[in-house]
Formats: sequence, structure tokens, C-alpha cells
Amino acid sequence: MSGAPLPSSFDGNEDFFSESRWQKFSRRLKEDPLIPLGMALTTWALVGATRSMRAGDHARTNIMFRRRIYAQGFTIAAMAVGGLYWKEDRDKRKEFDKLQSEKQRQAKRDAWLRELEARDEEEKMLKARRERRRAMLKEKKEAEAGEAGATGKEAESQQSEASETKSVVESTEQKGVLAAAKDLMWKRN
Repeated sequence: MSGAPLPSSFDGNEDFFSESRWQKFSRRLKEDPLIPLGMALTTWALVGATRSMRAGDHARTNIMFRRRIYAQGFTIAAMAVGGLYWKEDRDKRKEFDKLQSEKQRQAKRDAWLRELEARDEEEKMLKARRERRRAMLKEKKEAEAGEAGATGKEAESQQSEASETKSVVESTEQKGVLAAAKDLMWKRN
């Protein structure tokens, strides 16, 4: 025997499986129309008993209370018969709801795993970029150090000659006026 659910008259009806509260209420009314009828009869009997008690009519009060008991018995019988009649469809509904909740839980879990995988990939890409930058900076520093070592002696001799020949005006042009003014203030003090 297979584990598949038995076919139902509601299998092709998508509204049956995705319904709002109002739709569920109206469906239940259509499934068991005798229950609301029994409830209405019970309410009518209670209202009639209350009115007859206020009027002081004890005989009518007893009749209305008996009618209330009959109406409640009718309602309970309608609930029992309707429950037996619709039992299979309600069991299928519960099974379907369980499957739906399992699908939703699985979808949330899959989305969470995809998000974690995406973040992991993003983190790996960031680490790779950082490593490439570090490698490029290291190569750049090594290249600069190599060039500085070879031309360091020439640069030192050129700097000493240039510093001797520079005037105060030229230094202010390179540093800026504010920096030159600060230098002059600190040198005098």
C-alpha cells in the first residue's frame, strides 16, 4: 500500500487549500449547515424563556427550556454526524497543513543556507582581495627599496646640492605659505 493520500473531491480546488478565515467559515457553514441552525434554535429558545420569565408565565418558560434542551441535542447530533461525514476530508486537510508547514520550514532553511553560502563566498572574495593588495604593496615596497638603494647615493648628493641653493622663497612655494610661516616662527624662538 502506498503512502500517498487518498484522492479527495477537493484535490483540484486551490481555494480549498489556501483560504482566508472568512472563506473557511463559509466553507464550514456549507459543510455542516445544521450546526448553525441548531445554534439559532437554541438561542431562540433561550430568548423566549427569558421573555416568558420576565412576563411571569411559568408554563411558557418550562416549554421554552424544554425546546432549548431539544435544540442543544439537535446541535450536538448534527456535530457528531457532520464530524463523521467530513472526517476523511478533515484528516486530509490536517495532513496537507502539515506538509505545507514542512515545505515552508524547508524553504526557510534552504534560504538561510543560501544566505550563509553567499556570505561565505563574499568573505572568501574579500580575503583574496586583501591578500592581493598586500602582495602588491609588498612588491611595490620591495621595488621602491631596490630603486632607493641603487639611486640612494645619487639622490643624497643631488639633495644636498639642491638644499644649499634653494632660497627662502622657493621653500615657501613648495610647502605653502602657512607651513613656511610656521617654520620661520619656530626657528626664531
